[in-house]
Amino acid sequence: MATQQHTVGIDLAKNSFYIVVVDRSCRVVEKKKRTRSQLVSYIAQRPESTIAMEACASSHYWARTLTQLGHNVVLLPAQHVKGYSRGQKNDYNDAQAIAEACHHGAIRPVLPKTIDEQDDSTFARIRQQLVHDRTRLANHIRGILAEYGIVLPVGLHILKRSLPEILEDADNQLTYRMRLLLSRQRERLMALDEEVDWYDEQLKKSVEKDSACQRMLAIPGVGDIVAHALKQWMGNGQQFSKGRDASAALGLVPRQHSTGGKARLMGISKRGDARVRSAVIHGARAVVSRASKKDDPLSRWIQRLVEHRGFNRAVVAYANKMVRFAWVCVAKKERFLIRHAAAA
Repeated sequence: MATQQHTVGIDLAKNSFYIVVVDRSCRVVEKKKRTRSQLVSYIAQRPESTIAMEACASSHYWARTLTQLGHNVVLLPAQHVKGYSRGQKNDYNDAQAIAEACHHGAIRPVLPKTIDEQDDSTFARIRQQLVHDRTRLANHIRGILAEYGIVLPVGLHILKRSLPEILEDADNQLTYRMRLLLSRQRERLMALDEEVDWYDEQLKKSVEKDSACQRMLAIPGVGDIVAHALKQWMGNGQQFSKGRDASAALGLVPRQHSTGGKARLMGISKRGDARVRSAVIHGARAVVSRASKKDDPLSRWIQRLVEHRGFNRAVVAYANKMVRFAWVCVAKKERFLIRHAAAA
């Protein structure tokens, strides 16, 4: 991976940055500590080098900044760098482990995000937080009502529809004080619901403008949310040589614990972005639950899988296939066709 003479490992932090430089033989030739204001000037004075950092907070910003200075920036997954760490844990040893991991070249790097990709990632995480807050508030209101003997069926729409009736019902055990508190909680819930609706509308517009997302929408189980999540996570897909690599990076392949020539496969590895994997699993579950009512080749494959392996394994198997289909749509810019799905 390292084509330049030196590889620079940087242990990122908020204000203090520890730097270790190794040569072609992976011997340490320099150790430095720089503050945030000093880092750019220090790197600007260096000859062209490969600069390695862990893919963590602020790493994509630094990748864009240091790339503009003419260096080759490599972001490495932090969980894989840990295996290169030796001795006691300190900042210099961490920076050296990063440099050696990059120099070894066995770890698939993370593609640095552009400004637009960073915007998409931030948008997705803000929306996820809003949905989480809305769900938590809805469950909190349900718990309050249960203490007064009012139990509602599952469903956010049922809660929103029932709250005005509960507040107006004079026969329940709610006091004036509690009605006032519930009314304010309802206002918070409606405000969060309107905010989520705005983000959903913006997401739909973003998907309509993205050609890769439009190609992915033809895949069964992929809607606006799943397409946006996969595109934001995958980027241009060029970091993966094939679709299997993409599904493995997202943690949709069996975890392995083999020894002595005896293969032992367990549950899925759950590597990668949990938010994206969860969205894909939910999309796959919707397809598998309706496969028995269809007669196309893909649905018949799912039916056979459910019969022999069970519903949940069939969901994960199709989720794996969804990511592989999506990689073809993004990296190869091909459209999804059901006959291709049957062949796969």
